[in-house]
Amino acid sequence: MKIVDVVCAKGRTGFYFDDQRAIKAGAAHDGFTYIGQPVTAGFKAVRQAGEAVSVMIMLEDGQIACGDCAAVQYSGAGGRDPLFLAEDFIPVIEKMIKPRLVGRELASFKQLAEEIDNLTYDDGKRIHTALRYGVTQAILAAVAKAKKQLMCEVIAAEYNTQVSEQEIAIFTQSGDDRYNNVDKMIIKHAEVLPHGLINNVQEKLGENGELLLEYVGWLRDRVAQLKTTADYAPVLHIDVYGTIGLAFQNNVDRMVEFFRRLEQAAAPLTLRIEGPVDVEDREQQIEVLAAITSRLHAEQINVEIVADEWCNTFDDIKDFADKGAGDMLQIKTPDLGGINNIIEAVLYCKQKGVGAYQGGTCNETNRSAEVCVHIAMATQPVQMLAKPGMGVDEGYMIVYNEMQRILAVRRTRKH
Repeated sequence: MKIVDVVCAKGRTGFYFDDQRAIKAGAAHDGFTYIGQPVTAGFKAVRQAGEAVSVMIMLEDGQIACGDCAAVQYSGAGGRDPLFLAEDFIPVIEKMIKPRLVGRELASFKQLAEEIDNLTYDDGKRIHTALRYGVTQAILAAVAKAKKQLMCEVIAAEYNTQVSEQEIAIFTQSGDDRYNNVDKMIIKHAEVLPHGLINNVQEKLGENGELLLEYVGWLRDRVAQLKTTADYAPVLHIDVYGTIGLAFQNNVDRMVEFFRRLEQAAAPLTLRIEGPVDVEDREQQIEVLAAITSRLHAEQINVEIVADEWCNTFDDIKDFADKGAGDMLQIKTPDLGGINNIIEAVLYCKQKGVGAYQGGTCNETNRSAEVCVHIAMATQPVQMLAKPGMGVDEGYMIVYNEMQRILAVRRTRKH
């Protein structure tokens, strides 16, 4: 089965592009947007509409396979590629990628994906992560259609894995509506919650962490109050965007003591803290996360550290895993470029005994979220993100339903 055409369409994502540096510098909320001037290159406002590019691969038998190019909410920050705007990058697909795909045989996802993932501009720099992300999704979908298989089955066959016969835990994120949205998560029995979006010391963490301690205690009590089965005990996973480091001047002793208090506030639930510090440097980030993780283990403080910022590429993930910089690593799917890297990253984390969190961003699309479910079912990370958006219901529905379709189809085939 050959590719006969590649067609692009501009799309919207499930959320927005936010200038993280401007927000950290104090840009204030004004309704749903922010007051102030953007800081990061390419931004026209601190918050602006998210954009995507749908890539449609036309097969010679008339079938159409789709993938969506998308970039994270905080584009241009934490060592990532610049802001991804559709009008800037559709021409790149048409000029550089389409000629390489048209006429190609859809025999191997891995081979075609790695070729596109390693594509470079004339200056030797690799093409934007969002391009690599979306085009390789479309390639996976095209190979699956050509072989009359599920996408997860293509991955399992090419990477020598087993498609999960059980549900993968879904992690839901609240956005700023961190109370009402938690109720939605508990009602739907989300296995991991709430993300929390703790991205400001004064408003959300507290100068001494007191606001986060109060929130963790509220989460524990709310789960106990609303749960409808005795065995429901979700993992509490909170992303703090480096604010613990800001509040405690990156002092490891003070942070470890704060984690001890957080553990007590969360008990009996398990607590994960994502991005406790952001020291704005990759090597230093690995060093400080490894130090915190090691101390928590040594002192038997039951708080798991999750790496995010500066852990962007497959090479980053290998370095963080090798050096023990976190109990769990977020594999932030758009940041890795080709989805072949997501597959390799999950498998590497599992090989190293590090928790694999197949994440992503609220700023993706329904299509990229569905493809990611197939990756998760074929590689079996600890958890995967409900996405896109911050409304809980929509992202959870997309991810949960695609997972259930996979399970149901494969059960039926066995019988």
